[in-house]
Amino acid sequence: MRQRSSRPAKGSFGARRTQPAASALDCGLGLLSRRAHSRVELRRKLGRRGYDDGETEEALNRLIKLGYLDDRSFAEGHVRRRSAGRGPLAISAELAARGVDRTHADAALAGFDAEAQLESATRLAERLYASKQSLEYREMLNGIGSKLLRRGFSSTIVRAACRSVLARTIQPPDD
Repeated sequence: MRQRSSRPAKGSFGARRTQPAASALDCGLGLLSRRAHSRVELRRKLGRRGYDDGETEEALNRLIKLGYLDDRSFAEGHVRRRSAGRGPLAISAELAARGVDRTHADAALAGFDAEAQLESATRLAERLYASKQSLEYREMLNGIGSKLLRRGFSSTIVRAACRSVLARTIQPPDD
């Protein structure tokens, strides 16, 4: 019995990819119908599907002209979706990894002000604190605070969120 190999057959090294059946524009529209993409993400995906650079650029320019591809609106939507569980530093890094220009990312993050960050961080801290009752402030900062920092919240927001959670859990003495 012959074993199958993951290696290409002899003589196939250097063989060119076959051209995809659908146009790059159709493929781009299909990808955008599933979820929003940044320009860089879409260029990368079309390239992996075998479209050449010229056809990819034409398709991207046409999608921008038609209003289907917009990095600014992509960044705003990404911030809206991710702001419940991530801080601005983490979201900014995610947008940079997806190829969104810094100006679009900064404009989208401008709507995620300190009050909204504190609210989001406090909700996360409450959820994490529920599983670890009776922590003091220092213990809370070391455990829960470090998790919030890894999620992209600033140290000022982390300290305020931890104080807020502790203030809510301390019960007043009975008279």
